Amino acid sequence: MKIPFNKVYLNGNEIKYIQDVLNRGQLSGDGYYTKKVTTLLKNKFKLNEIFMTTSGTHALEMASDLIDLKDGDEVIMPSFTFTSTANSVLLKGGKVVFSEICEDTLNLDPEKIEQHITEKTKAVIPVHYAGVSCRMDEIKEIAKKYNLYVIEDAAHAVNARYKGNYLGGIGDFGCFSFHGSKNYVSGEGGALLINSQNKDLIEKAEIIREKGTNRSGFIRGDIDRYTWIDKGSSYLPSDLLMAFLLAQLEEMDKIKNIRKKIYNYYYQRLSKYSNYNFLDLISYVPGYCDSSYHIFFLKLNTKANRDYVITRLKKAGINAAFHYIPLHSSPMGKKLGYKENDFRITNKAADTILRLPLYPSLKERELSYIADNLENIFYDLRQ
Repeated sequence: MKIPFNKVYLNGNEIKYIQDVLNRGQLSGDGYYTKKVTTLLKNKFKLNEIFMTTSGTHALEMASDLIDLKDGDEVIMPSFTFTSTANSVLLKGGKVVFSEICEDTLNLDPEKIEQHITEKTKAVIPVHYAGVSCRMDEIKEIAKKYNLYVIEDAAHAVNARYKGNYLGGIGDFGCFSFHGSKNYVSGEGGALLINSQNKDLIEKAEIIREKGTNRSGFIRGDIDRYTWIDKGSSYLPSDLLMAFLLAQLEEMDKIKNIRKKIYNYYYQRLSKYSNYNFLDLISYVPGYCDSSYHIFFLKLNTKANRDYVITRLKKAGINAAFHYIPLHSSPMGKKLGYKENDFRITNKAADTILRLPLYPSLKERELSYIADNLENIFYDLRQ
């Protein structure tokens, strides 16, 4: 049996909607389907303002522009994240400041943030790893105390909640990803959420997103022509991508429920091993969080055991995976002055995490095959 790590879910309307875009003749940004997606997300998540973007990366970059990040401004974030989180700060002249994560959720630890705050700190970027919320009340309290912006990296966490509130809509800004590896996809794509009623901020976002012009105001009929106003870039996704995404988002809760069922199957089959010394952690969802069930992971006690499990699964045709190389220990992280042995918990997570296949089309016999193989491997590890 061959089981890939991920497969994109398709419901059949993707091609139908793409054909409709072709029939309508507007393939560029902010067309019919972009507006449909924007409305759906705003209504579903009770958002103030949302701008669809070409990627989650670009959403993060726009957020850095909107807080007017300048040379030397510091932004605190976890090292256990994708490069986009850090690049969004570096590209705008800011300084990346890494902080430690929690051992249970692998999210930014609120108790470690304040030790990194200086007079130059401008923002904090909590990353909701695996679709599980950071402890947002504590992070927002710290941000309020030091007058910091909060930019949620919710790339994993579309349709997840913290204490009843949807992630991405809690901080000053939120960033979604609809990359092909995510729960809901457009191939490439993202969204920037602005959780403020500040009209000047929203207008600034429109200008940045439209290559530095006031074209959005022109399209609405607010002005009779548009021109270059400020710096910006091309962050509008094609309506073809938004047509594909709409088909996905229309079945958002169905997709999430299937993923939750798979997550629970893994947990029920494997949780009995949680007290064995070769296993440090099984995916954890705190009671305050309604996860998106983006990832199910195991954390082994050593890198050698993690690699052994991956190798055994691969021989059985099961494609499991580790995850991030910590940014602080990467070549770029070392250029920023970090050392490989910084952040003990982050390093241990990176060395020992194992992600299992999780996608809606996984069949019961495939899930059983994965769990059976893991149990056989665990039996050998106990010897």
